[in-house]
Amino acid sequence: MGKPELDTRNRAATSAGGGRLKFLVSSVPTDSHTWNLVVLQLLIEEMGHRVVNLGPCVPVHLLLSACRAERPDYVVLSTVNGHGQVDGARVIHALRADPALAGLVVVIGGRFGTRGDAGPGLRRDLLARGYDAVFPADVDGPARAVEQLRQFVEARAAGAR
Repeated sequence: MGKPELDTRNRAATSAGGGRLKFLVSSVPTDSHTWNLVVLQLLIEEMGHRVVNLGPCVPVHLLLSACRAERPDYVVLSTVNGHGQVDGARVIHALRADPALAGLVVVIGGRFGTRGDAGPGLRRDLLARGYDAVFPADVDGPARAVEQLRQFVEARAAGAR
């Protein structure tokens, strides 16, 4: 079985735009799922960027500490357990309250409610709390949320040129 080929469409555009970006990938504190984080890491690396993957169940204070130490361009949070709205609100509050981290681009994707319905209200709430983008996986499944993340990153990178 050979090594799978990665999509390199964005590598040249990334280099032309000033180099690779650094992403910090994590889950919310109560989410122990791991494969979603691996998939995000591979997707972002495929796009030509660097990834620091903190893994699952990261307490808020450790996330903030890692953000200060790593100085990422983006923070990508993923949640599978349905507690994304509650945990996500705590995380973004802490990030936006820290003057050194308040300007970070922070996005969240996954399941935000335990009833399996992200609904526009949950999405609006997380955006109002300070997320730069919210990608619900409940409505159209995780593949759509992952594609929305890709489009978000590509659009921001194109706008920065």
